This record gives sequence, C-alpha cells and structure tokens, in this order.
Amino acid sequence: MPLTHWFYRFFEFGKIQILILQITALIFSFILIDEYDVWIRILQVLTLINIIGHLVTLSKYTSFHKSVQKEPCDISSEIITVLSANVFQENKEYEQFIALINKYNPDIFLTMESDKNWEKALSVLDNKYIYSVKVALDNTYGMHLYSKLKITNHSVHYFVADDLPSIEAIIRTADNFEFTFFAVHPPPPSPTEEENSKERDGELLSIAKKIKQNADTCVVVGDFNNVAWAKSSILFRKTSETIDGRIGRGFISSFHTKYWFLRFPIDLMFHTSDVFIDELKSLEHFGSDHFPIYAKFFINKKTSEQEHLTENLEEGEHEIVQEIIIEGINEKSDNRN
Repeated sequence: MPLTHWFYRFFEFGKIQILILQITALIFSFILIDEYDVWIRILQVLTLINIIGHLVTLSKYTSFHKSVQKEPCDISSEIITVLSANVFQENKEYEQFIALINKYNPDIFLTMESDKNWEKALSVLDNKYIYSVKVALDNTYGMHLYSKLKITNHSVHYFVADDLPSIEAIIRTADNFEFTFFAVHPPPPSPTEEENSKERDGELLSIAKKIKQNADTCVVVGDFNNVAWAKSSILFRKTSETIDGRIGRGFISSFHTKYWFLRFPIDLMFHTSDVFIDELKSLEHFGSDHFPIYAKFFINKKTSEQEHLTENLEEGEHEIVQEIIIEGINEKSDNRN
C-alpha cells in the first residue's frame, strides 16, 4: 500500500475531526468574506466536495445507517457478552478495572498491554473465569483472555514478529454453540512507535487470512490501532469476509481518554454473518488511555439475513493483501538488522 508513513495514516484516523474543521471553515468563509472572489469560490466548492466525500465514508458508522437487528429465537444461542480493554501497561488502577469486570460481569473479557503485574492483580478473578489464555509481556503487547465459557482449544500466533502475539480460541457456550474468538493488538504507526503502518497492516491481514481459512463462526475484537474506514481495515473485512460491528451503531471512539478533540475509534469488533450484535458501546474510564468496549451478541446459524453485508476481495486485491503481509514480516526483520 502506498503512503504507509505514520504522517499519512494520521489523516485516516482524524477523518471525523477533519470533517468538523472543514464544515466550520466553510461556514465562516461565507460569514466573514463578503466580496466576490473567484478563487475563494473555487476553494469553497472544493471544500464542499471534500465534505461530501467524508460524509459518504462516515455515514455508515452513524445511527442513521440501517443495520440488521434480529431478536434471538429458538435456534439462536443465548446472549454472549464480551468486554475488551487496552489496560495501558503503566496503569496501576487494578481495582478500578476489577470493579468494572464485576459490574458488567461479561462472559468473556480481554486485556491488552497486560504484563505480569496485571496478571497477578487479575488472579482474584481466576475462580470466576476458570478458562483463560495468558500471554504476559512487558513490551506493551501482552494480552490475557478470560472466559466463563469453555475454551476447548486455543493457539497463540506470532504472524509478523515473535514479540507480537494474537490469540485464537475456540469457545463453546453452555447451549453448545461454538465460535472462534480472535484477540488482536498490532502496533500503531506513530512518531513514538512504528514509523509506518507496514507491521500493523501485515499482522491484521495475516489474521484475516487465518479467519477465512479456518474459522466458521468468528468474532474478532481488540485494539486494532486502526479505524474502520481505513483501506487496510476494509481489506481486513474483505479478506476475512466479516462484518464491521460498528456499522449503524455510531463511531464509539475509544482512544484517547484525556483528549476529547483527538479521540479515535480504534478498538474494533468484526464478526461473521451468523453473529448478531445486540449492543456495542464504550464503558467508563478506569485509568487507561483507552475506554473499554462492551458487546452483547448471539449466534444464529439458520438465517442468511446478514450475508449481504459481507464483501469479497476484488480482482487484484488478493495480490495486494499478500504483498502487505510480506512487507509487514520484512519490516520487522529489517528493524532487527
């Protein structure tokens, strides 16, 4: 993919903020500029075209966009609840997070940036969440998966780097519905971390290919360090043939908790067409730089109501996906040399 440097990726992240600034600038240009100037008019028209483009892209992530809503029925699973949180490794507010878990009582919860200290603090929940997959790392890419529902099998993958895990778990509900749960947390392109998005995109698309190859019913959650409308997120959705859980439900911005004007929806959820989301929202602050994400969903394998929401890779995109994966692997190798 062209223009992978973090500077260009920032403009994908800030599409909502850019839209607001453009609308504000256009309104004030009409209020403050009285005299006619052809170049001003040209700029106003170009700004309006840009605004329309942003609105078209973002409109599907608003509540005005129709998304499939289906009530559970006799052939559906019971409601399953998931809480996903980037806890911020340096955050020591362990009790606040544990209180959050006890308050919402999810069937499954996922932590990212969780190290040995977080693992020790969360051990008080081990009796309640008897199934778990624990990958404690001190490089801000540790992750822990806790479940009341039975984890029948699991794998920890390292697709592009041996210090960047993702978790794949087969989970069975009490009413014998089985699904694959993927936990993801690739590195962000930023001036303080990765110079470009190659490693992030390679990791995400490796997971997408894995989902397409092996998974049946599937839910993918985590800190994607990406926005849903970015090209790489769209390729992820097409490659995995999953549905973006945010469509029709709002932006649900999750990062950064301290700066409301620089808040981006980067903690995402994707799912296969037989998974129906009943609720998706962010929760209250607990000391991290991310808000946690909470979802309720159920499984219904006997309906095809959502199949039209999935998309497939177009001609030439398979090659693009493979190139991005190779670039991600090579980027990590180059950084070590």
